[in-house]
Amino acid sequence: MNEASPIPAGETEPGEPAAPPHKQHMTGDLTQGPILKTLLVFSIPMLISNVLQTLNGSVNAIWVGRLLGESALAATANANIIMFLLISLVFGFGMATTVRVGQHFGARDIDAARLTFGSGVGFCLMLSVVCGLAGWLGADALLRLLSTPEQSRIEALAYLRVIFVTLPLGSLSLMVSMGMRGAGDSRTPLHAMILTVALDVILNPLLIIGPGPVPSLGIAGSAAATAFANFAGLVFQLWTIYRKDLPMRLRGAELGYLIPRGSELKYVTLKGLPMGAQMLLVSSAGLAMVHLVNLEGLDAAAAYGASLQLWNYLQMPAMAIGSAVSAMVAQSLGAHDHGRVGKVTEIGLVTNLAISLLMAALIVVFDHPLLALFLGGDSPAMPIARHIQFVCTASFVIMSVTMILTGTLRAYGAVVVPLIIMAIGLIPGRLGFYALAYPAIGSEALWWAYPVGSTLTVVLTLAYYRWGKWRAAFDL
Repeated sequence: MNEASPIPAGETEPGEPAAPPHKQHMTGDLTQGPILKTLLVFSIPMLISNVLQTLNGSVNAIWVGRLLGESALAATANANIIMFLLISLVFGFGMATTVRVGQHFGARDIDAARLTFGSGVGFCLMLSVVCGLAGWLGADALLRLLSTPEQSRIEALAYLRVIFVTLPLGSLSLMVSMGMRGAGDSRTPLHAMILTVALDVILNPLLIIGPGPVPSLGIAGSAAATAFANFAGLVFQLWTIYRKDLPMRLRGAELGYLIPRGSELKYVTLKGLPMGAQMLLVSSAGLAMVHLVNLEGLDAAAAYGASLQLWNYLQMPAMAIGSAVSAMVAQSLGAHDHGRVGKVTEIGLVTNLAISLLMAALIVVFDHPLLALFLGGDSPAMPIARHIQFVCTASFVIMSVTMILTGTLRAYGAVVVPLIIMAIGLIPGRLGFYALAYPAIGSEALWWAYPVGSTLTVVLTLAYYRWGKWRAAFDL
């Protein structure tokens, strides 16, 4: 794939014979070529981006834990769950935008892709402003609702308020990246992420401890460093898009596309709401688990916070491959190549399982040195964290299958049934198991709830993929 502007349908390079519009190649085309190679070429930059993004959070956690202590580390775990809760809808609308951009791009309708992209960005930017305000006003109440330990609550509140003030800029950066991926470009977001992580790694300790003339901001400095780094990544991404005249650039009258309107906004909202609700459900279940873990004491909360860091890495391959499968399927649907869809899904599943199983094995084998990065080798939370990893790691490999299948379902516009399945897996599956098992096995119910809920979710998803009528949801 080159990075030149796309060749419009009906045009060819001088001296070349004309090709049918649906077969002509353009930048970001995911509808042609060997499936495995295309999947890897597209998903590897996303995987690296996701790893870097998680590394960014892990580096922050390391600095916070080592410079400010376990109380501050527990505070960031509580704060990050709340932040994810409030931006879940933004993520949902962003995913719907990505799918619609991919469908139009596969159909070679670049103007329609830009219209969808502009509507999605404009709508999500407005929504993120509302979420940021709500987060600022409601953060303290949410922290109290979570039973956040008092020694962590004040620190978590300072961290959250910086995050929420800068939420619109972070949402804008996310939407630009997702739109670019819908158009088959996963490299530009990767380059922006490299810059973001590099800046965050440098700025975090500086703003936390404040050497020399730099002000000491404590835990709020960690949030401020992340916000500045994200802003720099956004600027770099926009500069690249316009310098190279990439497909999703908006110029002149096209800037009016940023005002949400018409059928594209309807698609983004109708499909994005269930996607956002699914993420909101996951976030809410995460909040419930944090609340239940906090009731077990500070050591359990710190152990759980460190475990979450490792689980983020374990989910990276499935997230990247699932997003790649969704983009490839969406473009194939736009090109009316339904025969390619099943092959993309099958190859995506096999590739994901191979990578996820390898990563899970490495995490279990090297759990002590990995957890020591966040807790310190002699922390009283270490034995709890190691036990959590042993019990829960396999559940994320199980869930990775659901993430790949959901990528295909999402590309077809089938978003309601996956939401229902996720609700069943998380509420009666995970939280219901905890409620039933806790009187018998105590805190063990917290950790075993993960594999129980994940197994139920993947069984239901496989059944829907095999026998459901999700293909009828597609409409371009």
